[in-house]
Amino acid sequence: MVRRLAVLTSTPAGMARLGVIMALVVALSACEDAGPSASQPSAGPPPVLISQPAQRNVTEWDEYTGRFEAVERVEIRARVSGFLDSIHFEDGQVVNNGDLLFVIDPRPFRIALQQAEAELAQARSRLDLAVRDVQRAEPLLRKNAISEQRYDERVSAQRAAQAALRAADASVAAARLNVEFTEVRSPVTGRISRNFVSVGNLISGGTAESTLLTTVVTLDPIHFYFDVDENAFLKYVRLSRTGERPSSRETANPVYLSLPDENDFRHLGLMDFIDNQMDFGTGTVRGRAIFPNDDLVFTPGLFARVRLLGSGEYAALMLPDSAIGTDQSRRFVYVVGDDGTVVYRPVELGPLVDGLRVVRKGLRPDDWVIVNGLQRARTGGQVTPERTTIEALPRAASLG
Repeated sequence: MVRRLAVLTSTPAGMARLGVIMALVVALSACEDAGPSASQPSAGPPPVLISQPAQRNVTEWDEYTGRFEAVERVEIRARVSGFLDSIHFEDGQVVNNGDLLFVIDPRPFRIALQQAEAELAQARSRLDLAVRDVQRAEPLLRKNAISEQRYDERVSAQRAAQAALRAADASVAAARLNVEFTEVRSPVTGRISRNFVSVGNLISGGTAESTLLTTVVTLDPIHFYFDVDENAFLKYVRLSRTGERPSSRETANPVYLSLPDENDFRHLGLMDFIDNQMDFGTGTVRGRAIFPNDDLVFTPGLFARVRLLGSGEYAALMLPDSAIGTDQSRRFVYVVGDDGTVVYRPVELGPLVDGLRVVRKGLRPDDWVIVNGLQRARTGGQVTPERTTIEALPRAASLG
């Protein structure tokens, strides 16, 4: 073969003949490659699933982040000064109203009580004497055996003795109260912190700078605080005025809460407070809900999320998120016409309810929307639609 090619290429006529042969070979190869493609039928429009939007009455819920705070938080301070004698709780335990927490050395206060009681006895004795002096002076005055000035002095002494008795009685009450104050008791039921002062330390009491011994916070029920922005606040005001949603200032609207390790909003509480003004720095208003806490899972300072009633009930059109596309900052859906033509339709979206997205604007109830195969469709192109029905999640899971 090589020898034949050498013979062919050895003359100009051979070179021309070789060029013709090569051109025929290339043409035959092109025909062979094009043959199978020409015999295959062209692909039709891509298949997609289409459905009309689901329709149902829904209620919107707005979500906020906040934290728990105790309904009551008490700083335990002594009301008398003295040496700390004993501690009667374990750090972090739950204490009841009236439980003994600390004992301050009571001996000086008991001595002061005994002294006050002795002074009270002396005051009573002086009053008895003064009363008898007045009683003896009365018949003498009638007989002019005593001057009026002397009589007035005895009456004045009686009144002074009565006042001294009342003062001594008050001193006894104060001394007895100080003895009681040597036992520091919990004023509320809740969880106690650690003891901040060890036994044997001298503590001060009865003033604004009294020694802080510990703190107690109530746990059941418990408050949850969160902040609402200006737009949401105005929305709630207008909904209240139109009667679509009651105001949380006047009605205990329901609130659902989810803890950081939970995926649903399973804890039910009630709104019980809205602050009286907006915060000048943040432009928000503070709201508060109250939750039962029987199992003491909630603790002050813990962050969580809540959902608050955000609208009245209304009829909504709903689609799954898989049917919604994103075009830069806009959201859109593909609507399929009777002839299979794809139409681009911008939409305005609402919240996720029962697993479906509320479509506020841009959609009609009789539109057939691509719900599966969105990536295979193009605006103005053709598709092969197959109709289906959108299924919403059960209402019991609507807050999850």
